[in-house]
Amino acid sequence: MNNRLKQISDHMEQNNLDAVIITVPRHVYYLTGFASDPHERFLGLILPRGEEPFLLVPALDAEAAAQASSVQRIHTHSDTDSAYEVLRGLLPVSLVSIGIETEHWTVSRFEELKSCIGVSRFSSVDELLRDMRVIKSEGEIGLMKEAVTLVEEVLRRGLQKVAVGVTEIELVAELEFQMKKLGAQSPSFSTMVLTGPASALPHGVPGTRKISRGDLLLFDLGVYLNGYASDITRTFAVGEVSEEQRRIYNAVLAGNEEAIQAVRPDVTCASVDAAARNRIEAGGYGTYFNHRLGHGLGLDVHEYPSVHGRNEAILKAGMTFTIEPGVYVPGVGGVRIEDDVLVTAGGVEVLTSFPKQLTVLEG
Repeated sequence: MNNRLKQISDHMEQNNLDAVIITVPRHVYYLTGFASDPHERFLGLILPRGEEPFLLVPALDAEAAAQASSVQRIHTHSDTDSAYEVLRGLLPVSLVSIGIETEHWTVSRFEELKSCIGVSRFSSVDELLRDMRVIKSEGEIGLMKEAVTLVEEVLRRGLQKVAVGVTEIELVAELEFQMKKLGAQSPSFSTMVLTGPASALPHGVPGTRKISRGDLLLFDLGVYLNGYASDITRTFAVGEVSEEQRRIYNAVLAGNEEAIQAVRPDVTCASVDAAARNRIEAGGYGTYFNHRLGHGLGLDVHEYPSVHGRNEAILKAGMTFTIEPGVYVPGVGGVRIEDDVLVTAGGVEVLTSFPKQLTVLEG
């Protein structure tokens, strides 16, 4: 924690910032260990230049912050206070420039902040925090592995409920029940179960569609555990599998494995995307692979980097992201196979271990 705060302090010195105000709740957790969803209330970690950092939290979170935060100086505001006026009273009198997460602030809240503290020069610290977060520590990797282990057990249990006539939303309910039962904080995104033709919708919404024999059945799910996300997709056949469904599946599996083999330090995100895309195109399904290969994974289920064909960002050891090629053929169905991977000094470690060979469920 102290090293992370020092990186921000060094950035302040190098860029002549008088203070930095961190308001993204996940960043507050990342820097202090205190996790909270303040809803509409103000939550902030404030780092005045040359002074001890402090938290400004809603009064109802004071005790939780004191127990969890590595930052010892904690101030509160009540629901009847203006949090920005309270903040103004806690900041040094003379301020010229402040760093903020510009991607997080709404216009109205920013205008209120600007009016209360009387500073006109603001700088973005979004890129600084992005670059800090993109390289995961051993501790973070351990937490992500735990989140992966949990979600894979959820999937194993959920598959036991698959049967002809069961609806997508019933399976979603079972999966999310198992998440809580096994100790997850929450799903890391809206759990997806899609059957039959609906599996050809990359962002389909589970509903009352019933599983039928001959369907492709797609599961996309993840959890938050100890603040870190997992994300996995597997696709199954129910009762029987057609030759076309098998061809689609094999093309996606080959693309997934080709991309994993392409991951190593000093290659680009674009080259990893191309490895999967070229293999799927060779299988005749390139036009049906209509999204990026993957996305960064960590404190957020979708974070930097975006793994697509035009991103020339260089992979480095410690990066974590998904590899999730998919082929979606209208009227036939879709297949997506998603793994979570870690870039290592020697290449790649696949964090997910759930079997990927085509499995036909009895139904």
